[in-house]
Amino acid sequence: MFLAGLETDFRNGDLGFFGDLTGLAEPGAFADRIAALRRSEWVVYSKPPFGGPAQVLAYLARYTHRAAIANSRLLAVGDDEVVFAYKDYRRNGQRKAMRLHPHEFIRRFLLHVLPDGFHRIRHYGFMAKANRGEKLQRCRALLAAQAPCDDSAQSAKPASPTMPVDRSFFPCPDCGGVMRRLATLPPIRPPPFRCDTS
Repeated sequence: MFLAGLETDFRNGDLGFFGDLTGLAEPGAFADRIAALRRSEWVVYSKPPFGGPAQVLAYLARYTHRAAIANSRLLAVGDDEVVFAYKDYRRNGQRKAMRLHPHEFIRRFLLHVLPDGFHRIRHYGFMAKANRGEKLQRCRALLAAQAPCDDSAQSAKPASPTMPVDRSFFPCPDCGGVMRRLATLPPIRPPPFRCDTS
C-alpha cells in the first residue's frame, strides 16, 4: 500500500526530490527504485524487550510525544541561518553545531511531520477504532463495571426506578470517572490569631 501510494503521488507530481535523491525525479530511476523496494521483504522483526515494558514505553514516549527537535538544541536563530546542536555518531557521539539556511532547516523539520492519513499512535485490541464501543461494552460486562456517565445523557434520561442510586459514588470533576467516598475528614481549623504588640 505504501509503495502504491508513492507511485500515485509520483504520477500526480506530488513528490519532491532533494539533495542526493534528485535523480529519482526521472521516471525510469523512480521505477527502478520502486521495483527494488518491492523485492524487499517488508516484515517487522520484533523480540521481547530487554529492560521490561516500562523501558519500552519510556523509549516510545520519546518519539510519540515530542517535536522533531527540542528547543534546548537550538543555539541561534537568525534571518540567514539556524544553528543547532547534534551528536555526530560517526565521531563517537561528539556534540557539534550545524548551520543551515532557514528554508533548509524548515524543510528538514517538516520531514518529521506525518502526512494526512498517517497516525503516530495506533490502538489495537479492544481500543482499536473498529467496533470500539461494542468491545468496551463487552469488557465492562465481563468486569461488571459501569460505563462512565455523560452529563447530557444523564439529564436527558430519567432515573430507572429499579436501579438503586448509590450516593457514595461521585463523578470526578477532571476526567468524569467514578469516584467513591472512602472517609469524611473534619475541617481543619487554623490556630487563633495572636498579635504580638511588644
